[in-house]
Formats: sequence, C-alpha cells, structure tokens
Amino acid sequence: MQQEIARVTTTDGTIVAYASIGAGRPVVYVAGWLSHLQLSWELPEERAFYESLAQGCRLIRYDRAGCGLSAPSTRPPSMAYELEQLTAVITTLGDEPFDLVGTSMGSLVAVAWAAAHPDTVRRLVLYGGWVSGAAISPPSAREHVLALVESHWGLGSDVLTDIFAPDADATTRKEFGRYQRACSTAATARSMLAMSYALDVTDLLARVSAATLVVHRDHDRAAPVQQAAALADGIAGATLVVLPGRSHLPYAGDTHALVTTVRRFLGVRAPRRGARMLTARQREVAALISEGCTNREIATRLGIDERSAEGHVERIRLRLGFRSRAQIAAWYATHAQ
Repeated sequence: MQQEIARVTTTDGTIVAYASIGAGRPVVYVAGWLSHLQLSWELPEERAFYESLAQGCRLIRYDRAGCGLSAPSTRPPSMAYELEQLTAVITTLGDEPFDLVGTSMGSLVAVAWAAAHPDTVRRLVLYGGWVSGAAISPPSAREHVLALVESHWGLGSDVLTDIFAPDADATTRKEFGRYQRACSTAATARSMLAMSYALDVTDLLARVSAATLVVHRDHDRAAPVQQAAALADGIAGATLVVLPGRSHLPYAGDTHALVTTVRRFLGVRAPRRGARMLTARQREVAALISEGCTNREIATRLGIDERSAEGHVERIRLRLGFRSRAQIAAWYATHAQ
C-alpha cells in the first residue's frame, strides 16, 4: 500500500496533515498523544499495523497541530481544539458514515466526537483508552514524567518508550524514542501529555449510541485495564475485549490478535498472517532463518553485527505476527519463494 498525504485547514487557520491508505469504507483513526505521518510509515511495525487495518477499507489518520507534518499552533491543547481538528479531517469524507477508531488519548477524543455527532459514526473502537486521565497514574508520577519531558526530552522519551512498549526489542524501543522526539518539540510533548492527564469523558459516555468495542491489553503499563472496563460500563451495549500483553502501543506486542479483533468488530475479514511483504533485508534474514542459521551466523553471512541481526529477526516476527523462528522458517518456505 502507498499512503496519500493531503492537508486541511481548521477554523483558526492551522494546517493539519492527514493521510489515506487503502480503498473502501472509511475508517478514521485518532492517534495517541504524538504522531508523524511520514516517519510512522517508515517504521516497519507501525506501517504493518496500519496496512493490516486498511485491508479492504480506507484508513484516514492525521497529525494533530504541532505534531509531525501538521503546522504548530499558538492555541493550547484542549478537547475543543481536538474536535476542531478532527472536524476538518472528517469534512473531507462528505456525508458518508464512517467507522471511528481511537487509540490511547485518541480514545477520549473519539468518545467526545461520537457523543456529539451520533449520526456520523457507524462503529466505534476504543483501544488503550481511559475515562479519566487523573486515574491512570498517581499525581506524583504524573508530575515527575511531565517535568522530565519538559527538562530533558531525550530522557523523557526513553522513559515513556519503556512504559509504552515494554514488549518491543531494544532496537525498536530506541527507534521509537527517536521517533517521539522527531514528532514534536519538548514543549508540545509536555502540553499534550498534560492534556491527556486532564481529560475526562465520564459525562459523555452515556451519550454514545454507536456500536462500541473497547479493547485493551491486560497488563498495559500506561493505562490500567480497569479504565477500559469503566469505558465499557459507561457506554450502553459496549463490548469489552481484554487481550494479553503489556504494551500500550497498538503496533507492539501481538498486533495480529488486536487487528483481528478490531476488523471482526468492524465487519471486515481478518487479515491473513504473512500477507504483507518484507523488506529486501528482511527477506534475506528470513531465508537464513529457514536454513537454520543462528543470529550470530546471520550476522556473519550478511556482514552485520549480531545485535542488528537480532533486531531484524524480531521485526520479521512482529511484522508477520509470529511467535517463533520456526514459524518464520515455515512461512518463508511456503510464501517467499
């Protein structure tokens, strides 16, 4: 798949970038606190996640003001401003109802939209979300993280990466730390994170009428699973699905189970394992895995260090949704020739 990037303008003149991939029924994706449409497309794990969601659909996602490809704004972050930006993106869809997916902080924005515009949302998916930001961590912990992000964005991004993606390998966590820092300035990151702690949608839940799926990982380190239960309890008829895992990022950990759960709820066929192409280097590594090579042997054959070889193996496993080298070897034997 190739993404197409376009731009819209909010009522206050801020330019917001959005990207579309795939074709079919629109699925609007509201991301968590920071994003970068171009850089996320270059991260194999994140791109694979979006491609999986977009099979048979048109996936629309955007960078909020001050992040990624969108222009900065002098307005402070707020739910009202979040909804203005989402409105600008949704206006490009015309009058067609759409599915709305909110992840992390984006879940609260998605709830607010669905509560205010019930006729526009066909189905609502909330992943890794919460009802009250004040309930996701103690005040002392929140203040510590905010101060760290503001005073030392490099260290702060690394700390948050460990919280968001504990199941990812060391190479992926390092890349995501750099990715966060490239998404925004320290000041913007701090203000976005502060807003995520301040948002509360308790009073909006009863106004959501769309069919709703709340999905969460049982040991999510950034948002306790009890908050997912509170979301589901507050929305009439909502379905709660709790998956195993610790990672808050949807594209870390067992992404196949998450994508399958979401797509089935949206009424589209679950993605096939191994349907996505690997990069040229990943195909080389997969071929060596199929020959029974260890990471050290792969490193020697390709002229790279062993840690890089380990990182390639982990990315292949995550991209294909597998748990073992044996599964990679079997996949290569049947699909990659």
